[in-house]
Amino acid sequence: MATSLWRLDGRLALVTGGTRGIGRAIVEELVALGAHVIAVARGPIDDALGALGVEGVAADVTVATDRARIVAAVGGRALHVLVHDAGTNVRGPLTGYDDATIERLLAVNLTAPILLSRDLYLALRAAQGASVVHVGSVAGIVALPTGIAYAAAKAGLGQVARTLALEWARDGIRVNTVAPWYTRTPLVEPVLADAARLAAILAATPLGRIAEPREVAAVVAFLAMPAASYVTGQHLAVDGGMTLQGLGALGVL
Repeated sequence: MATSLWRLDGRLALVTGGTRGIGRAIVEELVALGAHVIAVARGPIDDALGALGVEGVAADVTVATDRARIVAAVGGRALHVLVHDAGTNVRGPLTGYDDATIERLLAVNLTAPILLSRDLYLALRAAQGASVVHVGSVAGIVALPTGIAYAAAKAGLGQVARTLALEWARDGIRVNTVAPWYTRTPLVEPVLADAARLAAILAATPLGRIAEPREVAAVVAFLAMPAASYVTGQHLAVDGGMTLQGLGALGVL
């Protein structure tokens, strides 16, 4: 029987930040599509993920020895899907950041995905048709008050994807970025609990609602599947139309 373009049966996937929020939804979606998944997080995976057959690797992606442990967990296997979801943010103006905070935000959100992709290159090449997906942010596409280090890092991820898509095309490795807008995760619940901020977010979103993690996960899964085999170097907003807004967002037509 021919392999379905819309399944990931028999494929190995690795997801960083894979135990919470969007990352967890990605892990669950990939498992549902037949993939065997390694979830990377700073702590151990929980029983629910373990029951799905997910492998866990406790690691901080910004630490070289931990990245080596991630590579060791893949072992000699071909890696078909690599999803860089681990990320963090500290909101504030540039003058409110100290050096350590800026360096940490860039390390987690930009440098670590670059280095881990490099370290896993041989495993990706061995898959003969691998997919790397960066989880970016609309903050990397349009200017938002999310903080300059986070925004710069997420914009950088998009350019990394475009550059690697060219560099690794000869190896059959596709590289793309998805850019979510506000998504209902534990990290953003405090923001969504503020009625005024929620109203402003919804007003800026043509679809008029907050995304669910599974909606971002579904787009990541598509990019991972054989069905997306001719898609590479793209930066796809998963934003309910937010980045389409122009004067219409101000009520001016």
